Amino acid sequence: MPDPTVQAENIHGTAILIGERGVLITGPSGSGKTTLALALIDHCRQHGLFSRLIGDDRLLAADHAGRLVCRVPAPIAGLAEVPGFGPRPLSFEPGGVIDLHVRLVPATEMARFQEDFTEPIAGCPVPSIDLAERNVPAASLAVMARLLIAPFV
Repeated sequence: MPDPTVQAENIHGTAILIGERGVLITGPSGSGKTTLALALIDHCRQHGLFSRLIGDDRLLAADHAGRLVCRVPAPIAGLAEVPGFGPRPLSFEPGGVIDLHVRLVPATEMARFQEDFTEPIAGCPVPSIDLAERNVPAASLAVMARLLIAPFV
């Protein structure tokens, strides 16, 4: 249960659960956050892995005991904005601990080899990776691969 004394930060992003891991995807509008999240959920479904949407577009983020927790605001719970179709209902979890932050950036701003880095979100350090925006096939593979190496295994 979230601590009612902790003030949540309203952030622009999409969050999903993959197995026991929470993934937060951020980037500018139109960078492919929702498309990547839906592709990852579908990939997991096809491979018999648990995955669920936490929230799309807006999230409430807070530090709980040193871990970042993202929750979906009630008015948009269970909705994902499917590109070209508008908001559609989707199975969801109301919140989850975030283990990986995926930042979608222009391909020209992405380093070929990235050093491990963390980025504070709502005051909580979260392991982060930069991936090229609007490149779902490459980003999906990168996220799944990243979850298979330390510190996630």
